[in-house]
Amino acid sequence: MISLIPLESVPAFLLILVRVTSFFVTVPIFSYRNIPSFFKIGFGFFLAWMMYYTIDIPVIPLDEIFLLLLLKEAAVGLLIGLIAFIILSAIQIAGGFIDYQMGFAIANVIDPQTGAQSPLMGQYLYTIALLFLLAVNAHYLLIDGIFYSYQFIEIDRFVPFENESIVTFVMSTFNKMFVIAFQMAIPVVGSLFLVDVALGIIARTVPQLNVFVVGLPLKILVGFVILFVSMAIYIMLVRNLFDLLLQTMRGLMQLFGGV
Repeated sequence: MISLIPLESVPAFLLILVRVTSFFVTVPIFSYRNIPSFFKIGFGFFLAWMMYYTIDIPVIPLDEIFLLLLLKEAAVGLLIGLIAFIILSAIQIAGGFIDYQMGFAIANVIDPQTGAQSPLMGQYLYTIALLFLLAVNAHYLLIDGIFYSYQFIEIDRFVPFENESIVTFVMSTFNKMFVIAFQMAIPVVGSLFLVDVALGIIARTVPQLNVFVVGLPLKILVGFVILFVSMAIYIMLVRNLFDLLLQTMRGLMQLFGGV
């Protein structure tokens, strides 16, 4: 028999449900638009149902404090998923750097997660990264992240959002995102910079050669060759990036919990 939730515990279950479903709104993989909303809501409901029986649930009355707790749970779920999305966005930013050097900056594709235009190579590298994360069952670790968030952020406690350390942590996460994106793009960008230097020297020594006609296909060819050669390095960087993602989520939850 499937045990039902006691009536006095329904507010606590609603708080769990709000945090889980808010987490699925922004976290990578689960927040994709091509995943049906009914699936997200249903998966969040059953996950919240299982979590209800595995964490300590206090009795929460239905009063004005409950409404504030609902807002707190929604903000916590959104921010934890958003910090994970920010870290993985480094891949698309690196692809934007590569596109600008290869001449693909004018060609964009639609990102299925946000519905906005994204760089061509950025979406290509991002798709490879997501396939790698799914292959190593990294999406289970994302679900573990929202499950273990209750060890740091209790369901009946408020979060000190006005804490300056939280703002500093988010700003440092942005800085890390751009540094990682630059590190991922530097093999291709650096090689194409050398190609530009070589084309500039050729243009000065052989004025009869139209470098504008030769340069674009040459840079595309060199860019693809460097990407093919350095693909193993990208997979290693994606693995390290996901480790950083989990550490960032844990650090944010510790700040939310006042640890």
